[in-house]
Amino acid sequence: MGQYFTNEKLPSNVNKINCIVRNNKFIFLTDNGVFSKEGLDFGSRLLLESIPLVEVGAKVLDMGCGYGAFGIIIQKLTNASVDMVDVNLRAIHLAKRNIKENGCSNILVFESNCYSNITQKYNTIITNPPIRAGKKIVYEILMNAKKYLEVDGNLFLVIRKEQGAKSIISDLKKEYNVEILEKEKGFFVLKCTF
Repeated sequence: MGQYFTNEKLPSNVNKINCIVRNNKFIFLTDNGVFSKEGLDFGSRLLLESIPLVEVGAKVLDMGCGYGAFGIIIQKLTNASVDMVDVNLRAIHLAKRNIKENGCSNILVFESNCYSNITQKYNTIITNPPIRAGKKIVYEILMNAKKYLEVDGNLFLVIRKEQGAKSIISDLKKEYNVEILEKEKGFFVLKCTF
């Protein structure tokens, strides 16, 4: 079975899901080979509902965007300018379709392996890091985020206790000021600043 952080060819089976976040309705097309294809997972929902929207700022990067839930929801809730990136080409295609499906503007989607194609800085980077891609990729995303954040920028992420949250938090504290915004059902929502 292919993983959501690869480009393995899996049979397509596009599915339409509905979700409500912060009393706003969203529609997403999902497919085989993308993360959380059955619907918005608990950790992602917790992250989206925990972010202080007033701290998001004007320019957002959705790192590892999948089918686009974070970027689209944040753009609709804040009217920020959003860049969404992923290494998975099927996810990028879905994200582009979902931008239209949700009537969004001011969102750009493009391929990037971590920060390989990122050329600017952001007020906010948001991610549900691809734990199954391995520690090297996860740490590349988390530890290098500060290079792509404005001085007063925020990195918002969700991590699960079972997937090494305690050690990741400990390592993040060596690079950032870390605040736990929410902790529920083994998931930690973190805000990292520097």
